[in-house]
Amino acid sequence: MNIRSLTRGDGVVIGAAVVLFVASFLGLTPGIDCPAGSSVCPDYDAPNAWDSLGLLMSMFLAGVIGAALIVVGRAMPGRKVVGIDLGQFGVAFCIFALWTAFWTIIDMEADAGAGMILGLLATIVLAAAAVAAPLVPALKAPLMGAPRPQQPQPYGAQPPAGYGYPGGPQQSFGGQPQGGYGYPGAQGGQPGQPQPVQGQPAQQQPQPAQGQAPAQAQAPGQQGGAPSDFSPFWFAVPVARPLYAEDGSPTPIAELAPGTWYLAVEQRGQGLVAQTQDGRRGVLQDTTGIQRG
Repeated sequence: MNIRSLTRGDGVVIGAAVVLFVASFLGLTPGIDCPAGSSVCPDYDAPNAWDSLGLLMSMFLAGVIGAALIVVGRAMPGRKVVGIDLGQFGVAFCIFALWTAFWTIIDMEADAGAGMILGLLATIVLAAAAVAAPLVPALKAPLMGAPRPQQPQPYGAQPPAGYGYPGGPQQSFGGQPQGGYGYPGAQGGQPGQPQPVQGQPAQQQPQPAQGQAPAQAQAPGQQGGAPSDFSPFWFAVPVARPLYAEDGSPTPIAELAPGTWYLAVEQRGQGLVAQTQDGRRGVLQDTTGIQRG
């Protein structure tokens, strides 16, 4: 279960479910006014939801169960019951809890107590958050920020140019510049020809521009268009996106959730071959707005 895939809407659902559970222990009706000196009032307790099994199951526990199904469906995407997603079951439970609370409080003969009023408000927030969480951008944002992956360099970064790296300045043994007097590449003296004097710059053959050879070596790969320079990197998606099988089947094999880091192992056209935490690999076709680690 990946709790970092929870959204702000899921946080609202969890909070409303906690309030609804607490309201089940409060009185459904207000207390009675007892005359002074009465011996009956001290023993009177206002009934709560646990004294009415039908109201408890259809309103209070139905809302709590619905919130639990929404959270589990978000943290464990792809889980279904009789072909229906767990989150959809949870939304139906929350709406049913609000329906029961609304008609129950209308049909009450006595005044509603703190438990009934608080339960109605909690079911309103619960059902609204369950329905609006996948639709409102503010509620689709991750509830918790994702940790930074242990990636020393971002995607496409090259090591700094220096001694020992391609393109960096190289020195010969002993720290002397190449092409000087007494080193390979220097113009040897011929009979009848003047020798270079110390302090006088020796004539050198034109050297190819620095980086020309690597550029020529990379040219075939660039002309071919193949992502030969691709290196795996971590990324996160801004919203939930499906992950399709590598064989091109239209049925998603998983869903990438926001707030979770996934590993891109290969580039395939405009998409990426991504690997999930449980080892499944698939093609992410929509790569717009992804965050590289």
